[in-house]
Amino acid sequence: MEKPTSFEEWERTVPEEIRGDSLWKMKAYRLALFLSDLGWYDVVRLIENRWMSGLADQLYRSAGSVGANLAEGYSRGTGKDRARFYEYALGSARESRDWYYKARHILGEAVLHHRLALFSEVIRLLLTMVPQQRGSKLREQPTAYQTSPDTSDPDTLTDGPSLSALLQNIPY
Repeated sequence: MEKPTSFEEWERTVPEEIRGDSLWKMKAYRLALFLSDLGWYDVVRLIENRWMSGLADQLYRSAGSVGANLAEGYSRGTGKDRARFYEYALGSARESRDWYYKARHILGEAVLHHRLALFSEVIRLLLTMVPQQRGSKLREQPTAYQTSPDTSDPDTLTDGPSLSALLQNIPY
């Protein structure tokens, strides 16, 4: 597969076995899977510089871990078990942003800001999902990631840049 130029283009390449699973309905999972694919292309660029191989490895592992933990949590039977894996995904999303920031000198500002915005969207979704599953609040500063007043459905978040705008014209 060549580098996707939009989320929609990428989405058409995802096998039906994945898109047909009920997990695919989870917006955070779709974004995480998209980001792990984008991360692959970014890592290929990073490893061209021998000094970046360790960073590239860390980035690839953390970006891939977001979707893997969401899938694992989705398959758990209780809210507390789900919340634990969603928290792991939250940590991996934050770690991925950290690695992208450190890779900005190689990847460039456009890639950095695109990936940070998408990972921040995943984080916003997870900050809504975890307390819903756990049945309690997270110890987060409420101003860090604003969500819409109705937090009953993580797919209804409205603050921040338009997701459709973030998913178009992917920088490389």
